[in-house]
Parts: sequence; C-alpha cells; structure tokens
Amino acid sequence: MAVQLKGEHKRLDAPDETRAFPKGRNEIVTVGGVAIGRLTFEPGWHWAEHVKPKVGTASCQVAHGLYIISGRLRTRLDSGEEFDVVAGEAGYVPPGHDGWVVGNEPVVAIDILGAVDYAKPR
Repeated sequence: MAVQLKGEHKRLDAPDETRAFPKGRNEIVTVGGVAIGRLTFEPGWHWAEHVKPKVGTASCQVAHGLYIISGRLRTRLDSGEEFDVVAGEAGYVPPGHDGWVVGNEPVVAIDILGAVDYAKPR
C-alpha cells in the first residue's frame, strides 16, 4: 500500500459502495488506500441464511477487525469456538466462521480488516 501525503476524509453516510443483502448491508469508504466498512445487521440476521447464498462458501472466509457500535454479534468459528462481541468492544474474527445477531437490537459495526471483501458476490 502506498502512503498518501495528503489527508482524506469521507462520510459513511455517503459510501463509495454499498453491498446490500437480506437484513443487512456493508457500506464502504476508501480513505488513504484503506477500505473501511460500516456493517449493519438487523435483528434476525444470520450469515448462513443471509450472506452465504451470495458468496457461495461454507462459512465466512473474511477476517474482520471490528468495533461494535451497537448490538450483540455472536460468532461461531469453524473450530467450534463461540463468542459474543458487544457494543463498545473491539474484536477480531478470523476466516472460517458464522455469525448472527443476538437480541432485538441491530448490530452496527465498523470493520477495518474485511470490508473490501465482505459480502462480495462470487
């Protein structure tokens, strides 16, 4: 990645790209050569049901570096390990996982590792 010598800023409310899927979306801006995504998952969203058909893999193969703004996101790794990342927490989710919203509050998260590849159609 080349280093830029000037500052850059963009609003996630006016993304460069939006990838919509049932019960969610990935809004992406690229600043300084880095893609940053705002992920929004509505209550009832489940990767296996709402994104898997779009990407065609057995589990999500994108690594995520997340900061959760609102809600509770549960993740199950292919190894069987399961954990929640909740509002106010940062988390890392390696490739090979499933995820879903827990509860009635939408999950809104900033993804700084996986935005460029998340929910990209096959």
